[in-house]
Amino acid sequence: MKSRTDIAVIGAGPAGMAAAVMAADHGASVLLLDEQAAAGGQIYRAVGSQKATGSAILGTEYYQGGALVDRLAASTVEHVTGATVWHVSDQREIGVSVDGAAELINADHIIIATGAQERPFPVPGWTLPGVMNAGAAQILLKSSGVLLPYPVFVGTGPLLYLIAHQYLRAGVPIAAVLDTTPRSNLCQALGLLPAAFREAGQIWKGLGWLKDLRTSGTTFKTGVEDIRINGADHAESVEYKIAGHWHSCSAESVLLHQGVVPNVNLAMAAGCKHHWSDAQLCWHAQVDDWGYSTVEGVSIAGDGAGIVGADSAQALGGLAALDALYRIGKLSIPERDKIAMPLRKIMSRQQPLRRFLDRLYQPAEQFRIPADPATLVCRCEEVSAAEIREAVSLGCQGPNQLKSFTRAGMGPCQGRLCGLTVSAIIADELGRPVQDIGAARLRSPVKPLELGQLAALADKE
Repeated sequence: MKSRTDIAVIGAGPAGMAAAVMAADHGASVLLLDEQAAAGGQIYRAVGSQKATGSAILGTEYYQGGALVDRLAASTVEHVTGATVWHVSDQREIGVSVDGAAELINADHIIIATGAQERPFPVPGWTLPGVMNAGAAQILLKSSGVLLPYPVFVGTGPLLYLIAHQYLRAGVPIAAVLDTTPRSNLCQALGLLPAAFREAGQIWKGLGWLKDLRTSGTTFKTGVEDIRINGADHAESVEYKIAGHWHSCSAESVLLHQGVVPNVNLAMAAGCKHHWSDAQLCWHAQVDDWGYSTVEGVSIAGDGAGIVGADSAQALGGLAALDALYRIGKLSIPERDKIAMPLRKIMSRQQPLRRFLDRLYQPAEQFRIPADPATLVCRCEEVSAAEIREAVSLGCQGPNQLKSFTRAGMGPCQGRLCGLTVSAIIADELGRPVQDIGAARLRSPVKPLELGQLAALADKE
């Protein structure tokens, strides 16, 4: 692995792959660092090793990522897999661990393409064995062909329906689909629908998933207002409330999902400014139209800056690379802007659909802010909603103070799985907007790093 490069890209999902290929095609030396064993990210995970015969389950859209993976393999990009990036400095120095050894890499420009993660879904029982995020279940399906038995799908958003539909096509009996989409969302989203029909194919595809699920005999409940997962040693049943009345269904596994949010930990730790998005109810990186951040020489591409979807993420990766090429002297402004034109058209076409989906599937407040005080919020440190509210009553004003009160956000994930919930609870308790509360302050290393690796790194220096 080279110790210096023109452009370093972190993450090999659609945005990262597109950025790396674009930069390499225009003469830059490119280092692509990815934590996974193969390129593709979550959306195109393991697509390079999947047989096309699996399209009957995963869908033809999944295999479209194969072309980008092939372009990456044929390029001059140095693609390092199993690379855990734990540090990015304002001097464009990258700390990364590969095969148990830590290294420092210097780049003229860095593109962070860490993608998205699933939004926390803190409901009673969500920490029981047998309960996981729907996206994690899809990882098992794509990477290992593993399907969970008799699942209950709970939540909202296109990805929930897609994964349930993949299970249906695989012939796995589904216990139930419990849709938590607020009924009021549809009325609010209808005004955005005409513009979204520029991507009518995507809308009809989603409606097709819903139709197949409803006509398959699968229990499909809408208007779910509350959720409780029950079980002694593992998930055994799900209780759900509709129109004020509680119902129950048995389950062997429970798959939760209420949308995705940007994976911001690395960008925040690097010092990139972020702002609160009321549309997506999460933190977005403060970037310009090229993905250039508030830290000199650092860009953020794809869903890591704000959720846009696979096609737009790929376009944003290309745009970030073109701007990086200009900034390191490989392209002139006219050349950059000319090459960017078709990518801009993709973004323009996709944006109305994204606005419609954001409004339609915005998660309900009761599923973002747990009402049951016993619900665990920080799984790493086992901190409950009640403990967070108690800390606020004692004078805690934000997530950074809360670390001193409860250690919430100080576990191995550094708040990745609880940060949004923590800030939302504090804001709710104080009666203030989340943007006033802020996010937890993140510092390097953003991923677990062995002291021995750090010591060996110091010896090398």
